[in-house]
Amino acid sequence: MKHRQLSSGLSVSALGLGCMGMSEFYGPREDTESLKVLHRACDLGLNFLDTADTYGIGHNEELVGRFLRESQAPMVIASKFGIVREPGAYERRIDNSDAYIKQACEASLSRLGIEHIDLYYVHRLNPDHPIEDTMESLSRLVKEGKVGHIGLCEVSADTLRRAHAIHPVAAIQTEYSLWTRHVEEEILPTCRELGVGFVPYSPLGRGYLTGTLAANTDFAEGDFRVNLPRFQEENMEANRPIVDTLHSIAKQKGATAAQIALAWLLSKGEDIVPIPGTKRLKYLEENTAAAEIILTLDEIEGLDAAGTPELVVGERYTEEGMKGVEV
Repeated sequence: MKHRQLSSGLSVSALGLGCMGMSEFYGPREDTESLKVLHRACDLGLNFLDTADTYGIGHNEELVGRFLRESQAPMVIASKFGIVREPGAYERRIDNSDAYIKQACEASLSRLGIEHIDLYYVHRLNPDHPIEDTMESLSRLVKEGKVGHIGLCEVSADTLRRAHAIHPVAAIQTEYSLWTRHVEEEILPTCRELGVGFVPYSPLGRGYLTGTLAANTDFAEGDFRVNLPRFQEENMEANRPIVDTLHSIAKQKGATAAQIALAWLLSKGEDIVPIPGTKRLKYLEENTAAAEIILTLDEIEGLDAAGTPELVVGERYTEEGMKGVEV
């Protein structure tokens, strides 16, 4: 697996692995299968794992920590703080206070079983807490050796500039895929101006861009997509032309729609490192193979046209899910 440079001193595999779905939001947990996926990801050359304290209310970091103890392989670990929820609840509050940051970091280190988090993100922003204060708190963790690099999630270009002026930001993590492209207007150009890497989450549109979901899909119990606007039957049907284009190009390339969707993202710049998530070996191996697919200019332009933002129907989150999201 080739590597990409997110920022100075932070080199990772061209694709990472999003671990959220191993703990919640996409149906029941299957820890044994998830651990197999983590070990196989390591075998395939993926060294960039993405977790957060809120995923499974600590369970996901504990799962990743178990893998790290079993594997002993050198991995780049990214985690996040800021979303505070009760077990089993989707409702959240956002906490960016200095006291919470210290507490959250210590708890994450303990669950992961490590002494140093390579990339520590502000998961969501509390609009009442200045980003400058948050960055000062995080910079102290860097000085203490508990955090290697600082990242921000779902922030505006203005917030990135303000944060970067206090302490270098290594990476921005925001949703980005063929059907979610708002970052192309301001945030991506600002990242490149400042030398900040970009980590797209949900690069497969929470599974929609794989082409395996029908408009009348019956989601498993506990799958949060059942409440998302874009996964309502009429919106899934309205967005079908994007998947049709992916399938068409995939057929020509002898690939899958998911692989083409990831290859499209990878073609957008060497500073982009998508983190598709899965708890299935089959999909892990399929996603990893996407790093070897080269799209032609005509194919890229065809995909660009199919996923033009004004053609996409439905919001990406509910109102509750948009808490702390700036863009």
